Amino acid sequence: MSTKKPIKHYLQFSDFTLEEYEYVIERAHLIKRKFKNYEIYHPLIDRTLVMVFEKNSTRTRLSFEAGMHQLGGAAIYLNTRDSQLGRGEPVEDAGQVMSRMCDIIMVRTFGQEIIERFAANSRVPVINGLTNEHHPCQVFADIFTYIEHRGSIAGKVVAWIGDANNMLYSWLQAAEVFGFHVNVSTPKGYDIDLAQVKTERYTFFANPSDACEGAHLVNTDVWTSMGYEAENAARIAAFDGWIVDGAKMARAAPDALFMHCLPAHRGEEVAAEVIDGPQSVVWDEAENRLHVQKALIEYLLLGKIN
Repeated sequence: MSTKKPIKHYLQFSDFTLEEYEYVIERAHLIKRKFKNYEIYHPLIDRTLVMVFEKNSTRTRLSFEAGMHQLGGAAIYLNTRDSQLGRGEPVEDAGQVMSRMCDIIMVRTFGQEIIERFAANSRVPVINGLTNEHHPCQVFADIFTYIEHRGSIAGKVVAWIGDANNMLYSWLQAAEVFGFHVNVSTPKGYDIDLAQVKTERYTFFANPSDACEGAHLVNTDVWTSMGYEAENAARIAAFDGWIVDGAKMARAAPDALFMHCLPAHRGEEVAAEVIDGPQSVVWDEAENRLHVQKALIEYLLLGKIN
């Protein structure tokens, strides 16, 4: 039996309380065990997920589409090139129409304001599959992965080495929710936008090696995110020295983990010795997108299951 809740969206990491995260994490553990044991679990029979993509994707599409099928529901892929959104249909109108034909919607787009406008006109829950400003599903999967390997992340230190991008802003929101600290090192000119930060749980380091000192988790991302390809040459020059290599990992805690949301460029933001080394959990991290998002969808549609 479940207690139905009002429509709730998941548009940025701060949309959930710690208590909600703890519940969904517990469900994700259970759902993952069922998946590994080949136990059929179909709580969402006859429910439909619509996935709207304005940006390319591998892990996001696969994890949401496979996940919805594994929960007994159906998933429909819509690319803006193939839909009326690509021909100028207002976001508000799309939200009204799509939400009348399905049960839940995932949107992967550019500006955060686009998904906010979409959700404001939706009759069903909307999930952020990535925007320029936030990537909450990825950071949720990352935290789940850390908990799987090391236990509670509360009080720990997470090092962020690289661009001040959507991943970092979601990590900073997560630090406020879960009670950990973020050591941030970004090259000059690629600094944190303080207007997006509502926590004091971080310290800035000009030297990326110093940011890794004592860290329990070292995290990075590509230097050139989607939408910034024209800046690639300038970014490669500016980020010189920000590679996460063995020397930086040696300054982290002895049992530190390495994460990367992928795809990765070995030899740029991360050395092969690190991403392919014993401290790396990037494959678990990628897989856990599936399990965490299944639990997230279940919660948004069914509420807490007693």
